[in-house]
Amino acid sequence: MHAIETRNLTHRYRNSTKETRAAVEGINLQIAAGELLCVIGHTGSGKSTLVQHLNALLKPTDGTVLVDGKNIWENKAAIRAARFWVGLCFQYPEYQLFEETVEKDIAFGPRNMGLNKEEIARRVRASLNFVGLDESYLTKSPFDLSGGEKRRVAIAGVMAMEPQALVLDEPTAGLDPRGKEQILSMISRYREETGRTVILISHNMEEVARMADRVLVMRHGKVAMHGTVGEVFTRAGELAEMGLAVPPVTSMFARLRAAGLPVREDVFTVEQGVEVLRGL
Repeated sequence: MHAIETRNLTHRYRNSTKETRAAVEGINLQIAAGELLCVIGHTGSGKSTLVQHLNALLKPTDGTVLVDGKNIWENKAAIRAARFWVGLCFQYPEYQLFEETVEKDIAFGPRNMGLNKEEIARRVRASLNFVGLDESYLTKSPFDLSGGEKRRVAIAGVMAMEPQALVLDEPTAGLDPRGKEQILSMISRYREETGRTVILISHNMEEVARMADRVLVMRHGKVAMHGTVGEVFTRAGELAEMGLAVPPVTSMFARLRAAGLPVREDVFTVEQGVEVLRGL
């Protein structure tokens, strides 16, 4: 059984003239438990619309969404369960911070789950640890934190609900290189220590190559490609036709091959590139 599955998922928006447009159409997707899936595609390709179906924020026009083998729109109890089973962190989640202290903000989701005070406190501290902040932050105002710290607190608030699948929409957007590295390291550690499913939307191909088990490429609301990092990024020509790039190091190695150097095609991360060049 898959952690998350969509069957012929279609969502149509209606505009002011009552015409409809498919934001996503005919999506058949299976996500394994513990998998890290990266979703890429141009703005407007349907990435965010797709993931908002996974925890019942959007209802399909057609098709079915299964979470842990259950149709999430079967009844009200199934909808509520899906929203706790799949945790969704929107782009720029720090804009959703509103409580007086970091502790209260992280605790907001667990409180809505009806948990007791002891369990809420445990989850708050565990999630704060996952995002690399110490307990001195609990009493601080979230509005006094740096941009990267706010981002981590907002993500901790979703982690505190302990979802079986964590969805992150452009979690490094707008951050400086140090902030991006902290977020990516945090995600890797979270996944390694919990074994939970992670779905990551990103425009940064280097991030995708480094993080993903599998890559989903969206185009015009449909699945254009779905496979391993190697299966997707070796199709550089097709990606270029969609206006998407391969990781910079992959482009560099393509130029090296064109210049006559005997280097591999399947270089997608800087670490892989270093290893290949050392072997020459």
